[in-house]
Amino acid sequence: MFAGIVSAVGRIAAARPSGDGLRLTIEAPGFGLGDVAIGDSIAIQGICHTVIAKQGESFDVESSRATLDVTHGLAQGREVNLEKSLRLGDRIDGHLVSGHVDGVGEVVAIDELGGSARVVVKVPAPLARYIAKKGSVTVAGVSLTVNAVDGDRFEVNLIPHTRAVTTFRTLARGDRVNLEVDMLARYVERMLGRD
Repeated sequence: MFAGIVSAVGRIAAARPSGDGLRLTIEAPGFGLGDVAIGDSIAIQGICHTVIAKQGESFDVESSRATLDVTHGLAQGREVNLEKSLRLGDRIDGHLVSGHVDGVGEVVAIDELGGSARVVVKVPAPLARYIAKKGSVTVAGVSLTVNAVDGDRFEVNLIPHTRAVTTFRTLARGDRVNLEVDMLARYVERMLGRD
């Protein structure tokens, strides 16, 4: 379980074939791997991964073909948002995030607002019903508040701090981003028998 509060930006130093997927080596200076053990969970671009090796300021994970088929942003050389899993008693400054990506959206507009930015993301049609104004959404592993919804598009605001400490500092129109909808919306739908 995560909170969608990115603690470091790393880089995928290597992406090697492994089974039906990839073994990734993530360079993570400043992330603090001292308290990370083999088997721990780390969210990479919003995708929950299990640490299988670590060395110095880098660690390795594996991504299966099933994960690679429904996510984006795990290519060698890419910068990635990183977050360690929550521990019981940690503050939840964002919202509860599972690290299970629901789909990939596309940035269709970015309007500069004097430091902050208004960003509009187009979501796959089946996910649109889970996005609500003033609700939470995870974009590339970052917990954000939805400011507006229009059909299959939603709008968020990125404050200067969020842009500075995440991969959003290079976000551009046309970029694809991993999305995780608020898990409460999924449970409500299931309880109402509308799945």
